[in-house]
Amino acid sequence: MARHHNPSGSTNKAIDAIDRKRERERRFILSKAKDNAPELAVKIVQRLLDEHIIETNDLQTIQEGMERQLRAPAEMEEFEIRLKVADIRTLMPDPNILSLYLTAYIINDLVNHPKVQDVFGDDAAIYAVVDSVLSKLRSGADD
Repeated sequence: MARHHNPSGSTNKAIDAIDRKRERERRFILSKAKDNAPELAVKIVQRLLDEHIIETNDLQTIQEGMERQLRAPAEMEEFEIRLKVADIRTLMPDPNILSLYLTAYIINDLVNHPKVQDVFGDDAAIYAVVDSVLSKLRSGADD
């Protein structure tokens, strides 16, 4: 029987199991987001508009940008994703990494987009709106 290789040096099997589960969930979410980016982009942008988080005069451009952001993390190294969300990583306990990534995109990049008039709400409110769409992906990871 093969032994489990433990790169962290931890002797706690429970911690290792949780880490493996989180990594599987992360890969699943990023893969599903990439595969369903056009539909998710429409839903997220519409929810952001409905909740009065963003104001734009060019819906199509914002949706295309959101679609690119949904595809990008699947190809990124974990370090790059963590760097992008570093400022808000403690925003929520056990956050959805993709929801954090998109929240960081909205508050750091989209706010300066020429087609966006304004972004309203604090970081937690923006995260909640984004995660209200993406949480459905997360629940699918438990299957």
